[in-house]
Amino acid sequence: MADRYAGTVRPQRPNAGTNPVTGIMRKLQEHAPNSAQLVGFLTLIISGGILLLLTGLTITAAVLSLIFFTPLILLSSPIWVPLGTILFIAIAGFLSVCGSGVAAVTALSWMYRYFRGFHPPGSDRVDYARSRIYDTASHVKDYAREYGGYLHSKVKDAAPGA
Repeated sequence: MADRYAGTVRPQRPNAGTNPVTGIMRKLQEHAPNSAQLVGFLTLIISGGILLLLTGLTITAAVLSLIFFTPLILLSSPIWVPLGTILFIAIAGFLSVCGSGVAAVTALSWMYRYFRGFHPPGSDRVDYARSRIYDTASHVKDYAREYGGYLHSKVKDAAPGA
């Protein structure tokens, strides 16, 4: 393998220490972005500039509108504050009624599916709770029968005529 390249002479690279401009150019070319990166960077710059311009325009419009409309707002505030309070209460009430209606429809839909045997989500937990309640009630009933006879005999001993 070495014999093949024995006849060819490699050109010597210039030493980076002798020509600093060549070394800097070589490093720049190694780190140069490709065309896709360049287009992405330009898109980022243009989009950022547009958004920065729109932000400046929005802030300027907000400040100018506050300057011009503050006297009008202050003079008409006895009208706007009660109106705003009434609107807030009305909207909050409407949204709470709508939310309660959605919750009721959801609960009725779930109960319909449960009683029809479609096994909606959470029905296994309801079945487990029902079985636990039934077991507890049967234990209480057995306990009452056991101690109910005991108390009945104690009442007979305390009041023999009863």
